[in-house]
Amino acid sequence: MRTIVLLVFCLFAALTGAQPIVPSPPQVAADAYILMDAQTGVVIAEDNADMPLPPASLTKLMTSYVLANEISEGRLSRDDTVVISENAWSQNPLFTGSSLMWIEPGMEVSIADLERGIVIASGNDATVAVAEHIAGSEGAFAALMNRHGETLGLSGTHFVNSHGLPHPEHLTTARDLATLSAAIIKRFPEHYARYSERDYTFNNIRQYNRNRLLNEDPSVDGLKTGYTREAGYGLVASAKRGDMRLVSVVMGTRSTTVRKNETRGLLNYGFRFYETVPLLDAGAELDKPRIWKGAQDYVAVGVSDEVVLTLPRGKRQELQQQVVLEEDILAPLAVGDVVGQLTLLLDGEVQRQMPVVALEPVEAGGFLARLWDMVLMWIARLFGA
Repeated sequence: MRTIVLLVFCLFAALTGAQPIVPSPPQVAADAYILMDAQTGVVIAEDNADMPLPPASLTKLMTSYVLANEISEGRLSRDDTVVISENAWSQNPLFTGSSLMWIEPGMEVSIADLERGIVIASGNDATVAVAEHIAGSEGAFAALMNRHGETLGLSGTHFVNSHGLPHPEHLTTARDLATLSAAIIKRFPEHYARYSERDYTFNNIRQYNRNRLLNEDPSVDGLKTGYTREAGYGLVASAKRGDMRLVSVVMGTRSTTVRKNETRGLLNYGFRFYETVPLLDAGAELDKPRIWKGAQDYVAVGVSDEVVLTLPRGKRQELQQQVVLEEDILAPLAVGDVVGQLTLLLDGEVQRQMPVVALEPVEAGGFLARLWDMVLMWIARLFGA
């Protein structure tokens, strides 16, 4: 391998004399928290983010994720109706004192209504109705939730039910909830739009979204609140300002006011001191090195996907790009074949690494061309060229 390029990203921003100052994250009065860039997955701040904790109604993020996935896969429609069972009845003793949509046995309720009942009203009865309709029983649905969790890499999460009422084995982490929320935002934008709705009326009962930041911060458009005595007060929120979207998770606060204020502080910190920076477009050419034994002498190489980073504000101009290519690049090559590696560094620390690939196909040269290139390669090695 040989290093081809090492440069500073002054192409993207003018150098400034002053060094940016990024303070430490704010102190957060919660059992666990995390602040993550939804696009890049970069964690800006965290504490106890991998501690398994009871999620309460934050569980419904996964319930709604499974529902959205079933709709996306075509196995379910928002126009479908569900006949409400005794288990899903709002008067089920299991639900006493908890959030409800107020559905009754024998009712025929649309999936669209149940979706809003879960997301906006946080109805435990609605989650059971959806769980039974999709999987046949709550136990089978919980297994489905866990399979989706494994697919998403939620290593600290185990679900026992669809609603989040206490169970000693029903646990998740702040990091897993942030990962799940980012997946909802990216995969199911139509479904995610439900999380910004302020109120919902069903069965002549109007209920309001408990995420009070929706009313106080126009950049906030989701996601979910949760509370049980065991879990304390939790809030998963997302906000977008400009081209940057952040996800914040706080778990185990002592009141609705505390969870709201701590979330606001985290989001403000992230937006004020960090930025999401697009660096390279998909298909951007980084170099055009020599290719041997091909029908052409040079090949364009670069990145196949867009390169976006989350960086402290003011540090973009200090980012370094290092491209290391294979010593001998040989034809034939197809578009996407890996020929090296791109490393992005800031203050000597690796921010991201990704493959450098061929951006164009190169066919093998004829017999004489290949033979001549073999001679040239031998001479180059002989003289250390």
